[in-house]
Amino acid sequence: MSSHQASVSREREIYKVTIVGSVVNFVLLLFKFFAGIVGHSAAMIADAVHSLSDFVTDIIVLVFVRISSKPEDAGHDYGHGKYETLATAIIGLCLFVVGLGILWNGAEAIWHVLQGGTLPRPGMLALWAALISIVLKEVLYQYTAFVGRKVQSQAVVANAWHHRSDAFSSIGTAVGIGGAILLGDQWRVLDPIAAVIVSFFILKVSVKLLVPSMNELLEKSLPAEEEKKIINIVQSYPGVTAPHHLRTRRIGNNCSIDLHIRMDGNLTLEEAHRRATVIEHRLRGEFGKGTYINIHVEPTK
Repeated sequence: MSSHQASVSREREIYKVTIVGSVVNFVLLLFKFFAGIVGHSAAMIADAVHSLSDFVTDIIVLVFVRISSKPEDAGHDYGHGKYETLATAIIGLCLFVVGLGILWNGAEAIWHVLQGGTLPRPGMLALWAALISIVLKEVLYQYTAFVGRKVQSQAVVANAWHHRSDAFSSIGTAVGIGGAILLGDQWRVLDPIAAVIVSFFILKVSVKLLVPSMNELLEKSLPAEEEKKIINIVQSYPGVTAPHHLRTRRIGNNCSIDLHIRMDGNLTLEEAHRRATVIEHRLRGEFGKGTYINIHVEPTK
């Protein structure tokens, strides 16, 4: 399979899994809004808003993956891979905002109860909506995460975690609604308490997504063990010494490697080029065919 065919196949798989997720999210958010309004459940309405954020991030992935899969052009010598990284950062940011919102609303409801207030009693329709959401969103997470790892897409894996965060949110909602229905009025505070606990899980996931994507956007180097692997590959070739001025970074799903090496100054230009090309092939074999490599050859001192 050529690199172009592989790119087209990758984009097709990303589109398929994202469209499936967006359709499920759209149906779920309509059902949740309906269940929240008819079932008089503020928690379910908040859960519906969370599903709405999932639907929005699906659209972001669909737009950015199409852009990131475009080949190099005059204005983008290193391709468009960082658009996908930007999508990951946006999804992480959306998750962080949603997590803060759930935390704030839950804390506000708890404070209201501590002040002697009462929370509305939700209906059974809202509980069923939460249970259905848990099952569907976990299935969506497993499917999306599998495809994301298969095609090595940060944005798709990030979107999978957004599906799971919605399932976590629905678990909190189900516990709160179920407690309010089955245990009586004094237990209605279980809903906001569970929501606050779930919000911390959501915030943790958002930070895990935001930090790597922000590091990439800010040109952070590859991990030390990866750079050591590069040096070892270069030094394993006979006649090549003193790898130095190593610079690395990530560009979407690809790596960029820039380094200087030394060879015998009496070698012909053709032989020096041949050796550098062999090293490039070895590095691409380790880090992927799409790796950007720039090797500057200097004479041995």
